[in-house]
Amino acid sequence: MTFLKKYFPQLLLTLYLIEFAFLAIGPYTREIWWAENIPVMIAVFLLVVTFKKFRFSNTSYFLMAFFLMYHTIGGHFSFERTPFDFFDNLLSHTHLDFLFPDGRNNFDRVGHYLVGVFAYPLAELVYVKKWVTNKTTAIFMGIFALGFWGSLYEIIETIFAVTAGGDAGSDFLGSQGDIWDAQKDMLLDILGAITVSFAFYLKYSKKND
Repeated sequence: MTFLKKYFPQLLLTLYLIEFAFLAIGPYTREIWWAENIPVMIAVFLLVVTFKKFRFSNTSYFLMAFFLMYHTIGGHFSFERTPFDFFDNLLSHTHLDFLFPDGRNNFDRVGHYLVGVFAYPLAELVYVKKWVTNKTTAIFMGIFALGFWGSLYEIIETIFAVTAGGDAGSDFLGSQGDIWDAQKDMLLDILGAITVSFAFYLKYSKKND
């Protein structure tokens, strides 16, 4: 194992901590910053304390780190106000207006699609630990777990928005006037999970069951 492969998770953690420290300075509102970053900090903490018990593949760590760093950016600017014009213009050519409408900041929608990457390490965990011995079963468990988490998070968002009220609640919810925002977010969670599940299947198809 080369040095980079061996210490790849530690490198990703270092990059995340640098980004976290930098974006903790002067966020749009400290209330939104805490609300958005607490789930991320919990996820990072769990990955660190369980590292010696179970080391995910570098692919899993890259996917998780990419999402967590993306989410941290949203915590700084608020998901509705993160500069995203360049990517919004690209999305306008995908003919997916139902999910990524023109005139909307789609940073949060892309973020929900990226949430789906966690289906990969979830499937990897149950498969490598041999809690299941079939790749397809592991994949479905990852997708279903992601769907459950996506639904739960939408409920948490709604509770926070109602409790906080005002601009803070609205900014955290990030619906931008779309009454079907929660349902579209959950759909994107699952679509992201399905996407990375193909990668998981291809990788572990090269190994014996």
